[in-house]
Amino acid sequence: MLFSDSMKKTNDFRNCYEKGKSFANKFIVMYVWENGTSCNKLGISCSKKVGNSVVRHRFARLVRESYRLHEDMFNSGLDIVVVARACAQDATYFDIEESLLSLAGKARIRKNGGV
Repeated sequence: MLFSDSMKKTNDFRNCYEKGKSFANKFIVMYVWENGTSCNKLGISCSKKVGNSVVRHRFARLVRESYRLHEDMFNSGLDIVVVARACAQDATYFDIEESLLSLAGKARIRKNGGV
C-alpha cells in the first residue's frame, strides 16, 4: 500500500467505530472516519465466527489486495475499518473487490464523488 498505513492500535479502531459512519452489504461492513492527516489508514477485522485462522487470514489478504489495487481511487485523510460478515468465508476475490468499491461509492470516499 503506497499511500496508506495499516491500522494497528485499538484506540484507532475504537475511534472509527464510535465516531465514524458505517456502511454495509452482504460480505462486509465498512466504517469510515476522517482522521485529519494526509494519508489513509486501513484496518481489517474478522471475528472467529467467520471461520478458522486460514479463512480469516484469507479474507484479510483479499481485502488488502483489492484496496491496494484501487488505492488511488480513494480520497485521502481517512480511517477505514473493514469488518467481515459470516458469509464472507465463501466469498471470492471478485466478491470482496466489488463489495469494497460499492461501499466506497456509498460512503462517497472515492475521488470525484464515486458511484
